[in-house]
Amino acid sequence: MTGIRTRRSQSTSGQVDTGVSGVDASGIHRREWFKQGGGGLAAIALSDLLAREAVGEQEQHHRAKAKRVIQLFMTGGASPMDLFDYKPELERLHGQMLGPKDKPEGFTAPAGAIMKSPFAFSQHGDSGRWVSELFPEQAKLVDEMAFLMAMTTKTNVHGPGTYMMNSGFLLPGFPCLGAWVSYALGNLTDNLPTFVVLPDARGLPYNQQGCFSPGFLPAVHEGLVLNATSKVPIPDLYPDAKYSFAQGASDIEGQSLLRWLNEQYGDGKVGDSRLDARLAGYELAAKMQLSAPEAFDLGSETTQCHKDYGIDKPVTEDFGRRCLLARRLIERGVRFCQVWSGPQGATNNWDNHGNIQTELPPMTQSVDQPIAALLRDLKARGLDQDTLVIWTTEFGRTPFAQGSLGRDHNGGSFVTWLWGAGVKEGVSHGQSDDWGYQAIENKTWCYDLHATILHLLGIDHTRLVVRHNGIDRRLTDVHGHVIQEVLS
Repeated sequence: MTGIRTRRSQSTSGQVDTGVSGVDASGIHRREWFKQGGGGLAAIALSDLLAREAVGEQEQHHRAKAKRVIQLFMTGGASPMDLFDYKPELERLHGQMLGPKDKPEGFTAPAGAIMKSPFAFSQHGDSGRWVSELFPEQAKLVDEMAFLMAMTTKTNVHGPGTYMMNSGFLLPGFPCLGAWVSYALGNLTDNLPTFVVLPDARGLPYNQQGCFSPGFLPAVHEGLVLNATSKVPIPDLYPDAKYSFAQGASDIEGQSLLRWLNEQYGDGKVGDSRLDARLAGYELAAKMQLSAPEAFDLGSETTQCHKDYGIDKPVTEDFGRRCLLARRLIERGVRFCQVWSGPQGATNNWDNHGNIQTELPPMTQSVDQPIAALLRDLKARGLDQDTLVIWTTEFGRTPFAQGSLGRDHNGGSFVTWLWGAGVKEGVSHGQSDDWGYQAIENKTWCYDLHATILHLLGIDHTRLVVRHNGIDRRLTDVHGHVIQEVLS
């Protein structure tokens, strides 16, 4: 599916109303086709090839420069003044009580004294980009990146901030970026998911699976969460070997019975996208029984590749494995892949309240080498020509100490970078104040970032609209401008 779906009407219940619910390109009702199409997994897989939904697809709004996206999300609020936003003024003012007198909303403690970065910065590349010593490998690639130096958000709280950076809204119930991309563009391949999520092995991010939600879009656009560390990344793809009676023909008969039960249920639930998503899931599962094992087989990669991604070292093994898996998945046709660093909670993520000197380095060490390896690998394979990579977080940290050595939440300014298809290399856009506390020049919101990502995918963000409960909803709400300054 390569078209863009625009201005499709929506019922007050939130379900898409296309006027031809469940009708395929030849005019046959999807469920009726299942009834007539014979049993078995082969019939389920074949049905997807014959029953594409022609429901208002159009040509892309403009020529796309990117076909696929990898989003690297640092859970907890990565500290800009300790990573990419060098602030020498903090050194001069270190120890002075210059912060707000009253505790701002979302801060977990009153603002302490100005605190300089404990980490050394140096300039890199022809662009002269300042980068902390904590990111030595990414520092070598800054001339290939475009930096958004004045990102800002509406909140200092993790849950709403994570929602906003993924869906454009502070509250749950809205589709995330990956779901919008899946809805607008569909799949690049028939045998792998369109939108895949690779969470940290230690747990899901803030909001749990709400970050990957399709919201009011059809449920089929929800992100598929994969456990990259498991021997079976996708549970229940095959019948359990200990149940011998469920193998072979019995499995096919069970699938046929389950399909029949779903059809009977669905006949009285027209417009319920959850059933269509379930049927689509069975179709995809049938095809993935052939394609998924090969895609997840990292053993087919060279020993040097494993070393490049850091899979041979405990500190980088998890994130490196998921970065390599992300490359393999997008190489095989997954359109949108999220790789998360850090679970929700007070430890093992980028939420460094206690001691920035001891809490931040383990996080940077876990991702720096794998990220650099991912970018180099994509470029070596020519995938940089149509793949967009994004590095971001939900907000930044304060230039004031929390306690004596930590940093509190700060939605005022943080950093995002883009790399790959359609991105102007070695540039930056925007600027924070001398402390890194507030964005002051060319502020960039999630709306602008999302508009730019959609633009690179060939989508005009103002025309990707779904009517829900009487409101024309967009990923960018009523905001958003494409950041032309970072586009090639």
